[in-house]
Amino acid sequence: MRLNDLDERIVHALGEDARRSYADIGSLVGLSAPAVKRRVDRLRAEGAITGFTVRVDPAALGWQTEGFIEIYCSGNTSPEAIQRGLEHFPEVVAASTVTGEADAVVQVFAADMRHFEQVLERIAGEPYVERTKSVLVLSPLLRRYGLTRQDASSQ
Repeated sequence: MRLNDLDERIVHALGEDARRSYADIGSLVGLSAPAVKRRVDRLRAEGAITGFTVRVDPAALGWQTEGFIEIYCSGNTSPEAIQRGLEHFPEVVAASTVTGEADAVVQVFAADMRHFEQVLERIAGEPYVERTKSVLVLSPLLRRYGLTRQDASSQ
């Protein structure tokens, strides 16, 4: 489903603060609170909005170290097999198949360098992993949530 401009503005407002009231969103986009609620309900029913969540600073949970691990798989490893293999690592917060030499890139949060190294070793030990390459994040520069077409066009 493709969002129209008004729906995008509503989604963007929810992306900034999912607890924002329908009345507040309505004042931003020029609709009544009930009209915003109807649109949000429709967007949920159609699958454009897949859920609401909270963003937590990883440091508040004791995760002080962030890194990315490139995974190079042996043979014809399916994306589903990679996903199943990574799901049991609570430190893995995101994983994607990618173009280029690596088969997947994994984002990891860990308590410290030693913990990151342990996670890296455990991932490297998965039967489908031929080799890994990792980088550590020094300073996160930009993180966006709820990116909309409006955001992308202003860059």
